[in-house]
Amino acid sequence: MAVQAREIYEVEVEDVEYIRHGDKPLLARLFRPGGAGPFPLMVELHGGAWCRGDRLNDTVINEALAQSGVVVVALDFRMPPVAAYPASLADINYAIRWLKARAAELGSRPDLVGVMGVSSGAHQAMLLGMRPRDPRYSAVSLPAGTAAVNAGVRCVVLCWPVIDPLARYRYAKKLKEGGKPYPDLVDQVLPCHDEYWRTEEAMAEGSPVLALERGERVEMPPALYLQGTRDIAHPRPDLDRFVAEYRKAGGRVELELFEGEGQAFITRNPASVNARRAIERIIDFVHKEMR
Repeated sequence: MAVQAREIYEVEVEDVEYIRHGDKPLLARLFRPGGAGPFPLMVELHGGAWCRGDRLNDTVINEALAQSGVVVVALDFRMPPVAAYPASLADINYAIRWLKARAAELGSRPDLVGVMGVSSGAHQAMLLGMRPRDPRYSAVSLPAGTAAVNAGVRCVVLCWPVIDPLARYRYAKKLKEGGKPYPDLVDQVLPCHDEYWRTEEAMAEGSPVLALERGERVEMPPALYLQGTRDIAHPRPDLDRFVAEYRKAGGRVELELFEGEGQAFITRNPASVNARRAIERIIDFVHKEMR
């Protein structure tokens, strides 16, 4: 893929508190390109099986995107043991609305806001993109006097999402039931599925794939879906089901597969050809969708 020539921006980085639950602040790391803008703004959600990680996880992606002329806001959000589903979705939905209300001072506009995520963060990005007005997710009110905005987004970037939590849970359980040796990821993700979702019914309810298969009325922002062909943590059949169902329902999803790559290939080896190509693909998609 040819690399498009573009301006490289100096980036200012700072942490801000975007919400507080009791005495616990939640922080967002802002990557702001220098210049007048208005720039696209992408809200970034880290992975970690809904239970681990923080706003620093994906800095290699966020810095590159900001240098291309995009405001990037990487979020911390509530996770187990503090809170289970849907608390993180409420935090993220709030953050999108909070950022839209402050878009001008951040060098963006309310209509230039998208969301991207990695693994479980990508699952949450897609679920929020499809359900921006779900009353459970929008339950936290903005401060009094803030402009009324919703959490709808212009586009979604998905880096190897857990696109069907229930199917991934059953896949990991089946591997474990087969006995050792099985991949280490099984023991890493199964406890987190239980802690975050608590029940299989919740996993099914919060599955973007199953929401589409149920015929749920959802919003369908354009999506970019990136995954390696050797990613055993994010089963390929779930990817195929989502892409087929999203397109069948009238949505637009661009699928980019990276031959021979496993999960987290961008952050594990950011200097690799495929990692650089994936980051460039994200940059191109965001600028194309946010014109």
